[in-house]
Amino acid sequence: MAENRLKKVSVVVAVYQNEGSLTKTHQEIAELFANSMPEIALEWVFVNDGSTDGSLDELRQIRANDDRVRVITFTRNFGQMAAMLAGFKAATGEAVINISADLQDPVELMEEMIESWLRGSEIVVCYRTSRNDPPTARLFSSVAYRLMRMAVPQIPKGGFDYVLMDRVVMDEFNTMDVRHRFFQGDLLWSGRRTSFIPYERRKRVVGRSQYNLAKKLKNFIDAMLDASFLPIRFISLCGVATFLVGALYSISIVVAWSIGDAPFDGWAPLMIAVLMIGGAIMLMLGIIGEYVWRINEEVRKRPNYVIRDEL
Repeated sequence: MAENRLKKVSVVVAVYQNEGSLTKTHQEIAELFANSMPEIALEWVFVNDGSTDGSLDELRQIRANDDRVRVITFTRNFGQMAAMLAGFKAATGEAVINISADLQDPVELMEEMIESWLRGSEIVVCYRTSRNDPPTARLFSSVAYRLMRMAVPQIPKGGFDYVLMDRVVMDEFNTMDVRHRFFQGDLLWSGRRTSFIPYERRKRVVGRSQYNLAKKLKNFIDAMLDASFLPIRFISLCGVATFLVGALYSISIVVAWSIGDAPFDGWAPLMIAVLMIGGAIMLMLGIIGEYVWRINEEVRKRPNYVIRDEL
């Protein structure tokens, strides 16, 4: 480790249906800091995102054995991003590390992350080079991140959520009062000094993933609409293309009519044109509707989460 030590590092863990893995996650990280970084004060912020299994009881037991642990419990499930936001706002360390509760992120990388931070990095991103997930999940992630990188080129191909943030970066991030956050895009948008550490995501050994296709799709839509102009640009290009095709088709009809050789005398081409244009309009209205709905959500100013209690 470098000579200048951190006074305190906060580890934020979003928890949802993670019974059985929390004690081991706490134990592995605590042992790493005790053995490799003994001068660093460690703070824990576990955020229970409305778990209905035994996760809260397990967190209470961890808290009873370690007074460095803080447990925040939501009234219901508000989603991973909401849990992360609550943890970030509660963390008091000079650096904050966000890590999953499922033991798929190697905790030993924390030492390298802190070393990089001490050398001047304000954000240290651990990104996934490969993952032991089902083929369908890997395919979806590959396509989704390929599209996201069109909007935010700095995002690594495999994406990330295992990350260290300097206190300055954390404070800046916490000032963004936005719903439907795109964590990766908002973090890299700041332009702070960032270093990257590759790793292979491990196979889950306890429980099963709660991050289903619907949640992945919601996160992808949030990413595209929050951090990208691509959907609006897509609408514009569709409009231009539809106009050009319609104009060329109209010219061909006028020419055919003028020479008395109209190519069509039935309703089929008319119906095809109506269906194509109607479909394009509905697609455009759907995308615009997503933006309008998000504007409505911002205007209502509802909180991202509701806290039931804290330990």
